[in-house]
Amino acid sequence: MTRILPGVIAMAAIVVASNILVQFLILDGLLTWGAFIYPLTFLITDLMNRVYGVGPARKVVFAGLIVGIICSLIGSQIQLEFGPAVPIRVAIGSATAFLVAQLLDVSIFDRLRDGKWFTAPLVSTFFGSIVDTFIFFSLAFSSFFNGFSAGATEQVMWAQDAVPFFNTGPEAPLWVTLAIADWGVKIAVALIALIPFRIIVGRITQPAT
Repeated sequence: MTRILPGVIAMAAIVVASNILVQFLILDGLLTWGAFIYPLTFLITDLMNRVYGVGPARKVVFAGLIVGIICSLIGSQIQLEFGPAVPIRVAIGSATAFLVAQLLDVSIFDRLRDGKWFTAPLVSTFFGSIVDTFIFFSLAFSSFFNGFSAGATEQVMWAQDAVPFFNTGPEAPLWVTLAIADWGVKIAVALIALIPFRIIVGRITQPAT
């Protein structure tokens, strides 16, 4: 456990920061500052996977899940102008998306670990990001799940309003625009994160002199 403690701490810090910064909107509400921090969870998972293997990487994922659930529980008790800071559907979507996407990332990375250095982190994060975005925004905001709880749905109805796609195109539910914008940021961060991934792995794995 001691060897992966830095990974656990880093994952916890990113999850906490994401939960705080998601409250701050930018670009006319299309994104939040949290959208730029959260994708770094994939970087942490991939680093742990590359250096220590599948088992330790999964332990870091579960540590992040626990921290995320705690953040959601705290946020659900904070009342803002339009309701709780973390609506129940957002909490469920967040936890589910995180767990499924991160474990998928771990699995794909492991299958590709013997390829070129950038293949495993890039491909695993690409597909993990797709799954993360789809699960989260579907569970949190899609009308498909409205029938499960009227109270929970009422808290997120604003995201189902029909608005111009990216404020300029044909009308679509707001959450669709938010999901695509969020996924775009995830991919951009994934590409940038290849640089620290390469540097950190090199420093950790280089032979002692």
